[in-house]
Amino acid sequence: MPGQVITVAQQKGGSGKTTLSVNLAVAFAQMGRKVAVIDSDAQGSLGRWFMTRLEQTGGEPGVDFSTASAWGVAYEVDKYRKTHDVIIIDTPPKIDSDMRPALRSSSLVVVPIAASEVDMWATEGVLELAAREGKVVMAVLNRAKSGTRLAAKMLEQLGALDVVPAATVLANRVVYAESLGKGLGVAEVSRNAPATEEIKALTAEVDAALGALAKQAAE
Repeated sequence: MPGQVITVAQQKGGSGKTTLSVNLAVAFAQMGRKVAVIDSDAQGSLGRWFMTRLEQTGGEPGVDFSTASAWGVAYEVDKYRKTHDVIIIDTPPKIDSDMRPALRSSSLVVVPIAASEVDMWATEGVLELAAREGKVVMAVLNRAKSGTRLAAKMLEQLGALDVVPAATVLANRVVYAESLGKGLGVAEVSRNAPATEEIKALTAEVDAALGALAKQAAE
């Protein structure tokens, strides 16, 4: 079976795209999947994480890595589909024609949304582009303060959009930034931390969505 592609996209910067990308990659790798990550963002945050990871792991990062311009994404994806189970694309924080190749190549689009009205508004452009490409979108509430009225309101708004709302909410935790700076995923910093449980739960949701889409495509 060809590898499945997760495109992590959001128009607004600071939404946590790279953080989500690396933690999904690490979680899938810990599940025994062969994982590749592709950095198509000129800021290169995913690439910096990977180079730091190479140093931290003694040259055994556990995931493979490539960079690609917007129009080179499809080429990299086609290569990895033949050899890997999961390919994750970290995209730039903008909505234009450059994002379309990543969306077009994806099995599932994952959109992190920070807990603010501004971030919710910024999601509209991603959803429109994904809809044009006929792609399913999973929206993930990120950097939220659980139990607050704002978080509850945001979850309610997600339910009204044409998306698959993730049941798992990622809280605003320092460990996400700390682990990213060390070239790690949160599960590699502390296996029993709340952040680790969040990522495990979200990865299970993403995996289930990918499985359902693959089954649907085979019918």
